[in-house]
Amino acid sequence: MKRAVLYMRVSSLDQHPETQLHDLRQMADQRGYQITHEYTDRISGAKAKRPGLDELMRDARRGRFDVVLVWASDRIARSVKHFLEVLDELNRLNIEFVSFREQIDTGGPLGRAIVVIIGAIAELERNLIIERVRAGMRRARLEGRHIGRRPLDLDRDAILRDRQRGQSLGQIARAHSISRATVHRVIHEQTPTQSEQVA
Repeated sequence: MKRAVLYMRVSSLDQHPETQLHDLRQMADQRGYQITHEYTDRISGAKAKRPGLDELMRDARRGRFDVVLVWASDRIARSVKHFLEVLDELNRLNIEFVSFREQIDTGGPLGRAIVVIIGAIAELERNLIIERVRAGMRRARLEGRHIGRRPLDLDRDAILRDRQRGQSLGQIARAHSISRATVHRVIHEQTPTQSEQVA
């Protein structure tokens, strides 16, 4: 008998997971699964931190169950990318994913095919975004617009004067709102090498 866990998520505190719970328990019973744990999050789908889902994934890594049952795919993930990451990890752990509403079951060939299709669409979407960004950068360059961060406007003479007065790198960095590494670079660039000093 396969060990199954249920995962429910409701968006706000006034909603109840009982509807999801009833459907998932019924599905587990029909398939002959033994329910070993039920995880619930009462949180918005867009939130990155989900205590219930985090606990589920920790238990998955410890091999505590064989199947995850959810009421709908959007219950477990906040985006297509996140959904694929969760599915990929479950797949690597040899844990099946079953969605009640979409009838996705990665334990069967059709379910695995659907996951591959979703993955391909997500990859296409990523590639299109990358291509749009590159096209925008090319256009900006052709129009003579600056791309990336503007170079720092440094008062190099003031930095060197402060250093000669005995200020530390940290003090100079704070005074000029720059990093210690930038202060070090300015000082190093202005310090003549031994060969230059001899000449």
